[in-house]
Amino acid sequence: MGENVARLSGISRNLSAFLDMIAVSEGTAGKGDDGYNVIVGFTTFHDYSKHPKILVRLKPGLKSTAAGRYQVLYKYAIAYQKMLGLKDFSPESQDRIAIQMIREQRGLEDVEAGRIRAAIAKCANIWASFPGAGYGQHENRLDRLLVAFKNAQRDTA
Repeated sequence: MGENVARLSGISRNLSAFLDMIAVSEGTAGKGDDGYNVIVGFTTFHDYSKHPKILVRLKPGLKSTAAGRYQVLYKYAIAYQKMLGLKDFSPESQDRIAIQMIREQRGLEDVEAGRIRAAIAKCANIWASFPGAGYGQHENRLDRLLVAFKNAQRDTA
């Protein structure tokens, strides 16, 4: 098994691989606690009881509170914790938040069916590192993400 495996049990191989691919895309894979404790800019936090809520200035005009394996902004983490009844920002809670974000973009069915290109396109407005996101940040190429997905699938086999 590879170093990047979603922590939530009971999810499909495709969904686990897609979550791992997001971590590769966001640059958190293999960092800290498998990315679960990474703050944007690549420092780490150690208290999973809540989102760290640290505002980081990335460059002039660009600040972010993104944290965790899937680089979730504080305002969204709080909303999803309430919506999903989550008590913390633990790895399992982060997985549940990411899955809900994928579901809301109508990408979950595509992930489960192996239509990864379609799922990436549907989720591009959530993860700035996805191709076509349009946030003015680094976007990964589709072929890189497809390779990361395949590698993650192999790791979960």
